[in-house]
Amino acid sequence: MAVTEAPASFGSAVPTGVVSSHPSTPSAPSALDSNIENAGQPQDDSPETLDPAKLELLGRQRPDSLKNAFTEFCFVFTMLLSMMMSEYYISGFNIILPSVAIELDIPDSLRTWPAAVPNLSTAALLLPFARLGDIYGARGVFLAGHAWALVWSVAAGFSKGTTMLIIFRALQGVGFAAFLPTGLTLLATTYRPGPRKNFMFSLYGSFAAIGFYFGIFMGSIAGEYLTWRWYFWIGAFFILAVVITGVLTIPRSVDTVDPDARMDWLGVATIVPGLALVVYAFTDGGHAPQGWRTPYIFVTFIIGAILLCIAVYVQGWVSEQPLMPPGLFHQKYMKRLSTVLFCFYGVFGLYLFYASYYLENVLGNTPILTAAWFTPMAVGGMILSVVGGLILHILPGKVLMTISAIGFLLSGLLFAVIPAQSDSGQSRSFIYWAYVFPAMICATLGVDITYTVTNIFITTSMPRKHQAAAGALINSLLYLGIAFWLGIAELAVSTTVKSHDGHLSPRQQYRIGFWTAVGLAGFASILMMTIKLGKASSELTADEKAELAREIQMRETREAGEGSTAP
Repeated sequence: MAVTEAPASFGSAVPTGVVSSHPSTPSAPSALDSNIENAGQPQDDSPETLDPAKLELLGRQRPDSLKNAFTEFCFVFTMLLSMMMSEYYISGFNIILPSVAIELDIPDSLRTWPAAVPNLSTAALLLPFARLGDIYGARGVFLAGHAWALVWSVAAGFSKGTTMLIIFRALQGVGFAAFLPTGLTLLATTYRPGPRKNFMFSLYGSFAAIGFYFGIFMGSIAGEYLTWRWYFWIGAFFILAVVITGVLTIPRSVDTVDPDARMDWLGVATIVPGLALVVYAFTDGGHAPQGWRTPYIFVTFIIGAILLCIAVYVQGWVSEQPLMPPGLFHQKYMKRLSTVLFCFYGVFGLYLFYASYYLENVLGNTPILTAAWFTPMAVGGMILSVVGGLILHILPGKVLMTISAIGFLLSGLLFAVIPAQSDSGQSRSFIYWAYVFPAMICATLGVDITYTVTNIFITTSMPRKHQAAAGALINSLLYLGIAFWLGIAELAVSTTVKSHDGHLSPRQQYRIGFWTAVGLAGFASILMMTIKLGKASSELTADEKAELAREIQMRETREAGEGSTAP
């Protein structure tokens, strides 16, 4: 059968006897003995080019662990719904916050906390939960995280006061921290490198944008026609669906358990409070009475920074099994790529935050109309997921990341240059089609391509034992990037407002945020141009490459020994 005839649909099965498509049992050396034995013949024994036709075929097939098309559909549905709900509870809460603040009588000084605290608890706990996934299995931690989030989502809907709501939202974030890295681990270890994995990761990334839009939409519906409490209960229903489908359809055979894995308690004691304090400082710094000069802001930041410096030493030179294994950064370009992601995700966070407020507070949109104006992001995400699955193995990653960088740059720039309606006399309809609509398309181009391409690159280049930590790293860069750069933008806004004696319109304040995003996107784009990412083509997994390289080395050593003993 020609490779091009191999279907990429859910209904295709894996041919046996070549390379096991189940990543948990890498059998490349034994399956490819014929290539090793014939090494003297004209062929390339390197793992990257061994049996490319067969690897291409395997990259298009359904994994062994997913027995039929229905099982695969349910597995993928569970992963996508999980990603969607993690974004749902982040985006939509800003829509219902005014109603919540009125009913619960939340002081102005505390209004940012119910919205920000899930990000804080999630960012701080991603790495410990990734290690729990290694110890107890990604499947169990994934399902337990959703069950935990379900309980506190329901509870949040019954909140009677500010403190209760903040606590329940923080506990929601604990659930997110459990299922985000383990969900990525399950997806990455189930699919081997190739077009099928590309398509699944494209879908996975697109559902982040869909979840963001769904949160805004349901928040506006609950705020205008129901009560804000239904926003939490509707979300809880979808999380319950994840738990049920996950229990029934995620095969235990895709689970990942490392019997030698141990919790790094020194890492937990330094990383968790360090991240929590730093994220707290950046989150609250722009809203504190004296900004960053407020004592509790710079004190918490300094303590957090010291703890993180200690954590770097602990992870590099003290811990036997660090939460952040140094091997994560041994891959070429990994450090630079992490910096680029930290900045690009910050750009996306700035865009989402300031675009939401601009549409409502400057253009005067209702929550329902705001949700409608964000629709291109959701639709664009779905289109990109389909197109991405078809071209990721054709176009080099650097080309795709260049397109993504342009998208990030233009999304902030288009909002920054929207003319004031009072000066230009332009209608809202004109502003939407000339500025907002293309900005939404550019934003989804930026985040969807970046999330998909880099996730595939990182997870494919990592061995199985580092998959959970890689998933935690990816999500940490996302949450920390958003929190850090929002703090920087809010600092820029508050400083400018004070320099103008408090006389700065909302439009002028939001433009500062957008120009911050433009500058950050420009810096990240320049840095990204120094990184070379190839095509996401079918190849051996990292574990298969290592195993094959070991067997080739053993064979060469054996042959060398036989040659030295020959008469």
